[in-house]
Amino acid sequence: MISRCVAADAQRILEVINSAAIAYRDVIPNDCWHDPYMSIDELHSELESGVVFIGHREEGRLMGVMGSQDVDHVTLIRHAYVLPEAQGMGLGHSLLSDLLAATTRPVLVGTWSSATWAIRFYERNGFTLTSTHETRRLLGCYWSVNERQMEVSSVLIGPGVASPVE
Repeated sequence: MISRCVAADAQRILEVINSAAIAYRDVIPNDCWHDPYMSIDELHSELESGVVFIGHREEGRLMGVMGSQDVDHVTLIRHAYVLPEAQGMGLGHSLLSDLLAATTRPVLVGTWSSATWAIRFYERNGFTLTSTHETRRLLGCYWSVNERQMEVSSVLIGPGVASPVE
């Protein structure tokens, strides 16, 4: 069952993110990896900046999360993770479908360029990978990331968006 996460879910959201993010270790550049992948302070900062999480629960246990953040006229997908033992069961697709159904804005997602499984997931769900130039432009417009992260990231545009977001 998918529902909006609440403040009391913060620790569990963090557990899902950090468990699933282990897949990035030794895949993303070493200078971009840190352990834990996300701290409780970082999560609180994300929540305070307007990131809203939905979660997939089974028997009361949070199995996957997907955050979204409205910035200007777009919705950003932020921190989409499913517990390793629940991956491949359609939870990510369900979370994404729910998020897409809840917005009328163009949807963008940024991910590590070397996370090919994440890029394939979004492409299978109708997203289009942008060019390197467009990725840098979109990251600069809608995200607060450093130069290094811009160098090693990709942005995908959600289904139904015919042209790059202005």
